[in-house]
Amino acid sequence: MIGVSGNCAFVCQILILPLIVLPLFHPCISLLTSWDEDFQLKYSHFPESLRLEMVNETKKMFYFGYDNYMNYAFPLDELNPILCSGRGPDYENPSNININDVLGNYSLTLIDSLDTLLIMGNISEFKRAVKLVIENVSFEQDSTIQVFEASIRLLGGLLSAHLLIIDEFKYLGDLELDDYDNELLDMAHDLAARLLPAFDNTKTGIPHPRVHLINGVPHEGITETCTAGAGTLLVEFGILSRLIKDPVYENYARRAVKSLWDLKNKDTGLLGNTLDIQTGQWTGQLSGIGAGMDSYYEYLFKSFILFNESDDLETFQSSYETIKAYLRKGRVKCNDGVGEHPIYVNVDMKNGATSTTWIDALQASFAGLQVLYGDVEEAICSHALYYAVWKKWGAIPERFNWQRKEPDVSFYPLRPEFAESTYLLYQATKNPFYLRVGQAILESLNLYARAPCGYATLHSVIDKSQEDRMESFFLSETCKYLYLLFDIHHPINTNAERYLFTTEGHVIPITSSLRPFDWDDENDSLTGRLLPSSRYSHRRHSSRISESDVVAVPNNSTHRVCSSVQLERGSLPLKQRYLVQLFDTIGAEL
Repeated sequence: MIGVSGNCAFVCQILILPLIVLPLFHPCISLLTSWDEDFQLKYSHFPESLRLEMVNETKKMFYFGYDNYMNYAFPLDELNPILCSGRGPDYENPSNININDVLGNYSLTLIDSLDTLLIMGNISEFKRAVKLVIENVSFEQDSTIQVFEASIRLLGGLLSAHLLIIDEFKYLGDLELDDYDNELLDMAHDLAARLLPAFDNTKTGIPHPRVHLINGVPHEGITETCTAGAGTLLVEFGILSRLIKDPVYENYARRAVKSLWDLKNKDTGLLGNTLDIQTGQWTGQLSGIGAGMDSYYEYLFKSFILFNESDDLETFQSSYETIKAYLRKGRVKCNDGVGEHPIYVNVDMKNGATSTTWIDALQASFAGLQVLYGDVEEAICSHALYYAVWKKWGAIPERFNWQRKEPDVSFYPLRPEFAESTYLLYQATKNPFYLRVGQAILESLNLYARAPCGYATLHSVIDKSQEDRMESFFLSETCKYLYLLFDIHHPINTNAERYLFTTEGHVIPITSSLRPFDWDDENDSLTGRLLPSSRYSHRRHSSRISESDVVAVPNNSTHRVCSSVQLERGSLPLKQRYLVQLFDTIGAEL
């Protein structure tokens, strides 16, 4: 996959702070077990017949969810997979932000799933779905939604589908639609214009977390937001700006990222997880790589890959070094030496002291980010911890307490982050171990999450009770990453250097049209944005993504991976003795 060599000068001389001992990974645990001799064979070989079976099973899983959404839920936002019905905003209970932050009466699951249809090779259904979106979806809705969720799910889905339609390489097939006149791009522009009032009247440049799609920021709206929510707009807003040649969206998103970075702790360089957008005061001083912060770091690096802006890389590198210094605990090297299995904990942003004894499910995506950055050995270790947790319960609880070795928050809403990292690690190593991991994910989903009309959230990973909700990211990400993991000859995999995945798993071609611009009147762009009463100019863009648009992935040649990962044929990515230590401690079976 796409990768840039990481800065490992710091990795080679990592500082282990004298914080609390992690009882989860006690070094005195015996590494000896009575495992069968075929353990090595199981994880070092994945038969071709089984791989093809998994390709088919993953496709069946996607269509079971997608077809039932179209039959029972469309044009509503989500499928209730137990009752076989649709779900939209909870208008009767506006305070139900778990629903209303995401759902807005705009056929969310269909928009979020458009590019997954292409990944599955279903061009005819993709074309039909695009027409359904164009003909049926409007963002003129009486809905108050979260800016972050609308950006990654809706804006990202529209932009990805548009870019793939106009991509003349046609790696995913001939996607020409009769009379297509950039309507998806126009819809993306319309939506973004409705999100833009979130930046109005904010003293820090950090956006309000929610907007009403017609009326802008609610009068009673809160001014507290999370770091990820405010700092994960740059990819989608930047793509839109560069496609329509209007810097306003990217500039607002960049100003928010810069404001967050300027508010980091002066002593540690760490950011907190929540803050007030008016005062700039941190209301949550927990610093981590999971919920509330995860995609902020992800988009710093992915913005660099897409836009080749050096500031994005420099900010990410500084963040990554700080994370390694304060959050990483355990033995110095993943695959060598003695000590506890490495883990990234939550700390106090002021002094780096460990703040909690839990990690969360969203943190499972960090291994994938480490793969993209070139720190593959660290990614192997980060991923292995979550594999042990998955094997223990057949899912990853929302919060896992590494001290008590049990869930703190036990539900699992079909999150994709672990599947994503599994896919990226297989692309980086080609080690069949990760195909075995993907098989375990797929089998658990079919065993525990399958419901009468789709796949349901697990209310508890312990007793496997279900909740009647299938969030859109299950089709957009979880199914997509598993399918690409097993379909090793897929065009996305054989042309991996040409594509990047957003934080919602949307496929974005990397082209020169997204590279640096000399914006006209750039300094005036923030004051000259479109007024809410004039949602968007009705532009038509006929440009195509062609051979001349292809660009090389930017390479940070001044840094290098200090110790390469050498995987001999038939070897495990993490040495067997360390896997035994990890799984014995968690109480899972390999």
